[in-house]
Amino acid sequence: MTANETKPVVYSALEVANICGVVNQTAINWIRNGYLKAFKTPGGQFRVYPDDLAEFMEGRDMAVPEAVAACCTRRRYGSRSLLIVDDDKGLNTVVAKYMQKQLSGIEVLQAFDGFEAGSQMAERKPSCLILDLDLPGIDGFELCKKINENKNFGSPAIIVVTALENQEVEAQVRSLGVKQFFRKPLNLADLVQVVEESV
Repeated sequence: MTANETKPVVYSALEVANICGVVNQTAINWIRNGYLKAFKTPGGQFRVYPDDLAEFMEGRDMAVPEAVAACCTRRRYGSRSLLIVDDDKGLNTVVAKYMQKQLSGIEVLQAFDGFEAGSQMAERKPSCLILDLDLPGIDGFELCKKINENKNFGSPAIIVVTALENQEVEAQVRSLGVKQFFRKPLNLADLVQVVEESV
């Protein structure tokens, strides 16, 4: 067993600075000001996990190096992929084709029920999810809970699309970490814009 398999990778403030192309003090300031999540060693040195560094970098439109992405456990940073989950096969396919046409360099995946979605998320870890709530088997609410509870699914940005009329639905799914909420019928141009910001 290699050292990498037995010991989690962490970065010092200096390593973070080198990865981001800034001076050491800038990285320390990011940490002290709460912009970059870190922990302190018993000796008082800052250490940063790869997932937290990758999330910080993506949030500032900085390219995440492959060496950092490879150490991440929550999701495959740098992998631009979209999973569309809707049991309406016609709508699912229309949205998939539209996304492929409008967004270059993004892998578009499809699932037609909650079970298939869970399987694809565990295997492919998409960076973004377009999710219908009213699904057979495991519904969209349950999927949102599972994504929050199980880091094996990665941490995809979740965009809900639903025909449900209940006004409390939006607040309910946002409390489960949903990034954006749309009601059907969809405006595909608006949806593309949100997906592009999320993958």
